[in-house]
Amino acid sequence: MNHPSAASASSAPHLGSSRSQDVETIGLIGLAHGTSHFFHLLLPPLFPLLAADHGFSYAELGLLVTVFFVISGVGQALAGFLVDRVGAWPVLMGAMGSFVLAALAAAGAQDYVGFMLAAALAGAGNAPFHPADFSILNQRVSPSRLGHAFSVHGISGNLGWAAAPLVVTGVTAATGSWRWAMLVCGLWALMMAVVLWWRAAALKPITPHLEPMQPPPDSTRAEPAFSLAFLRLPSVWVCFSFFFFSTCSLAAVQSFLGPAMDRLYGEPLGWLALMITGYMLASTVGMVLGGFVVKSSVQLERNITLALSASAGVLLLAGSGSLPALLSGGLVALAGLGTGLAGPSRDMLIRRAAPAGATGRVYGTVYSGLDVGFAAAAPVFGWLLDHGGSSSLFVGSAVALLLAVSCAVWAGQGVRQRAAGSLGSAP
Repeated sequence: MNHPSAASASSAPHLGSSRSQDVETIGLIGLAHGTSHFFHLLLPPLFPLLAADHGFSYAELGLLVTVFFVISGVGQALAGFLVDRVGAWPVLMGAMGSFVLAALAAAGAQDYVGFMLAAALAGAGNAPFHPADFSILNQRVSPSRLGHAFSVHGISGNLGWAAAPLVVTGVTAATGSWRWAMLVCGLWALMMAVVLWWRAAALKPITPHLEPMQPPPDSTRAEPAFSLAFLRLPSVWVCFSFFFFSTCSLAAVQSFLGPAMDRLYGEPLGWLALMITGYMLASTVGMVLGGFVVKSSVQLERNITLALSASAGVLLLAGSGSLPALLSGGLVALAGLGTGLAGPSRDMLIRRAAPAGATGRVYGTVYSGLDVGFAAAAPVFGWLLDHGGSSSLFVGSAVALLLAVSCAVWAGQGVRQRAAGSLGSAP
């Protein structure tokens, strides 16, 4: 049985979804998505301890991150097919189970193979979240609140990133053992699985058999659940490229902002961690505002262009070396506001690009660009930092954002052209 696409499901909430139902669905998906981002950083906060306790090199520890995102990226594309076939809720339950196993594997790891297993299990658990989350939101949430739903989804991810280092290091300090921290993380994933099981009714389609009120321009009927026809759409790969480039920029900031600023200004900057936190908090604020912007927008790519271009300009200015260190740090945080503003418009643009019946597959394929971007960006920007000077990090991050802008413009033009062609061919 096929589940409704992003476009076709948009009519379902008109008949069965109330404000309270929308709020519950959005809240549950937000908690689940925050958990997935939390497990992005299950192991990295422990890297200094693992290096000291087990003698691992940072190259070996970095490979754990690559394993996570490679498995997550490949699995994300495959998970989209599974979501379209069996539904999103059971896939989410399986993901939470994988997170529990990842935490247990980390807690019991005695050597590098054990930590590699934990990273692989965490990556497998992370894989289904974007296709599953967006399928549920598109199927359950009223169209008038979808923009806000996408905002909450992005915000919850940022909060998960922010919470993980605090929880892992806090429990480790309180108990004197990082193994207890891993067990606490596993307990959280188990609790989330119980909540998703308990409130399953808020996550399943309301009316899976409804026909679309307004057929999407790409097709007039849903594709079979395992069809690969959606891969022929240029918009799918343009959106994939958008995620790849925008994530490369984010990975540069998250991974190398500290050493780049230290080299650029030649002074100890104890507030570097706060600068990165400021970037994520500003991004969160931007996502909230972006939910209001996208509600009244027709040309979504215009929102993305303005927001990301401004962020690119701010990053170039911050990396120029001509400003005081504190002001440059503030500008880097401000760049997060632009990336956050673009988030809901980005997610809505992908929704419009998805053909009927292929929502999970499209989101799975497109969002795998995020995992590929994280996996590929670290060594590239590390090499730039080693060979191109400290400013190269900011230049490279800004260029990546501008490349993402070009992809968004291309995708938006394609969606409008197909819509115009559909209207022109209507009897």
